[in-house]
Amino acid sequence: MDKSIRILSFIVIIFSTLLFVNAIQKSDSNLKTVTHENYKIQSLKLSENLNFAGERVPLENQNVRERMDRELLVNTYWQSNGLLLLKRANKYFPILEPLLKKYGLPDDFKFLAVAESAFIDETSSAGAAGIWHFMKETGIEYGLEINSNVDERYNIEKSTEVAAKYLKKSKEKLGSWTLAAAAYNAGNFGVSSRLKYQKVSNYYDVLLPNETERYVLRIIALKEVMTNPEQYGFVFEKEDLYVLPKTTIVKVDTTITDIETFARKFGITYKELKIHNAWLRETKLINKTGKVYEIKIPLK
Repeated sequence: MDKSIRILSFIVIIFSTLLFVNAIQKSDSNLKTVTHENYKIQSLKLSENLNFAGERVPLENQNVRERMDRELLVNTYWQSNGLLLLKRANKYFPILEPLLKKYGLPDDFKFLAVAESAFIDETSSAGAAGIWHFMKETGIEYGLEINSNVDERYNIEKSTEVAAKYLKKSKEKLGSWTLAAAAYNAGNFGVSSRLKYQKVSNYYDVLLPNETERYVLRIIALKEVMTNPEQYGFVFEKEDLYVLPKTTIVKVDTTITDIETFARKFGITYKELKIHNAWLRETKLINKTGKVYEIKIPLK
């Protein structure tokens, strides 16, 4: 009798264990299904209307299609970066758009600025600075004041004018806006010499360094995603976007011996003045020539 009870108990334990294991497996299976239903990494359909400054992307070229697909995927699924770019663009595009129009550049070049700096005023490892990422030598060549005291690469109005001059010169030399954009990355000589050697005249036909191969298509991908954010899964309210505070201009043609004291005269902090005038690189403004500088003062 005891032996029968032991056998029965053993059978019950085995059966219970099997039921428990099966329940866990079903639970895991359900969890995987829910995850799949709520988060899908989808392939993207390339719009046949993709273009840069009105110059169509030839997606019938398989190599171009694959490269374009790569940039669109990267800039769609790097979600945190994409959302930050959209937020910052709301802050800076209203400044760039009228300047680009004024200086005769297609509106699409605002996305080149995004690709260059992501609207962050940091100096690159190569020494490029400002939202247009000018090298010191190029900036000086095109008339910007760049020294330890003043660096006009950080002046959005002046640097945009210089970028326009450079890009328009590239367009005249190379023949298209896409090649001008490529030259912004690889230099006019770098692009023109490769066009000449390879006996081609189109950005999509010339073999360029890998960074430049990606550069223009990355700009186009940024344009596509930032122009149609909801289509690519970016959801936000208007109040989520960043805005640039209104400012007034104070013209100065003398030395400022102490910027902190100067800022206090206008009821703002040293930090607030520096945020709006990043081109002021020190705690003073040395002005021996009587040059007129325009300093932005944020309005309260």
